[in-house]
Amino acid sequence: MPRTTDGDGTPVPQRLLAAATRLFAEQGYDRTSVQEIVEAAGVTKGALYHYFGSKDDLLHEVYARVLRLQQERLDAFADADEPVEKRVRDAAADVVVTTIDNLDDASIFFRSMHQLSPEKNKQVRAERRRYHERFRALIEEGQRTGVFTKETPADLVVDYHFGSIHHLSTWYRPDGPLSPQEVADHLADLLLRALRP
Repeated sequence: MPRTTDGDGTPVPQRLLAAATRLFAEQGYDRTSVQEIVEAAGVTKGALYHYFGSKDDLLHEVYARVLRLQQERLDAFADADEPVEKRVRDAAADVVVTTIDNLDDASIFFRSMHQLSPEKNKQVRAERRRYHERFRALIEEGQRTGVFTKETPADLVVDYHFGSIHHLSTWYRPDGPLSPQEVADHLADLLLRALRP
């Protein structure tokens, strides 16, 4: 995306995404109009349509930007020259922290994914599948090398971990007793305990 800025120096696409994220989180995707988004971002509808073809594109980008970050970080953990148990633990904890750091994005997405166009929905599912497959490959590496038990299928392990992450937006509160890192450490430790022979 072009890095065109407006007014305060923040790139217009970033301003549009910030406004859309706030409004989608507060009001819901279906109850937020394009007009409200452009007014909140301080831009014109023309600017929105220059960067995003539709409100659907904004919803897709809200999630895609978090998934891109998580994929980059997972790839770095998976490719690191570390024992597989450490790579799995680091990746398992990181996805929790990055989800909590982007909790509005995650909650918007899981609440509104069904409202994406069929094409965008298919694209998002493919992006998520790529992430889950890379994570699963780490589990399978540990199982092949005898570091992890083979008793539980790797697919089930991945579904278990990501199921708990997908529910973070329903219960995690920034002012609660646990920091993002503490939640991440607990969930990563639970995962590793389930994997040890």
